[in-house]
Amino acid sequence: MSIYDFKVTDGKGRQVSLSDYSGKVLLIVNTATGCGFTPQYDGLQELYEKYSDKGFEILDFPCNQFGKQAPGTDEEIASFCTGRFGITFPQFHKINVNGEDAEPLYKFLKSQAGGVAGEAIKWNFTKFLVDRKGNVVGRYAPVKTPRALADEIEKYL
Repeated sequence: MSIYDFKVTDGKGRQVSLSDYSGKVLLIVNTATGCGFTPQYDGLQELYEKYSDKGFEILDFPCNQFGKQAPGTDEEIASFCTGRFGITFPQFHKINVNGEDAEPLYKFLKSQAGGVAGEAIKWNFTKFLVDRKGNVVGRYAPVKTPRALADEIEKYL
């Protein structure tokens, strides 16, 4: 199984195959609009603007599992993120990242990131870096800012 075998739902309810992102470096992030880390959207957008023309994509998955910090519909979350932070990278349907209802993509990411297989996501803004071949090459805690990932991203571009 590969990351490219997964299909996810975008913020408008459409199925998207991750094979559409084959050959790109991906940063996959579970996010929230009411979290202490929400200002990281600025850093994520900066990374996207800096590297998107070099084959970099950010995949944003809102998650309400941690302190109910991502309330609202997909449309409300998208409106907040574009209005307040000007994000232009893809945003997907709100998901669970832990537990029996966890999005299958996240079960896979957790199993591939090293450490304890399937280790739970601890909070919003956990980041997974995926290389151009679809390999999970890094998992970063929420405290690791997007700007601090620039050197890692550049290694895989």
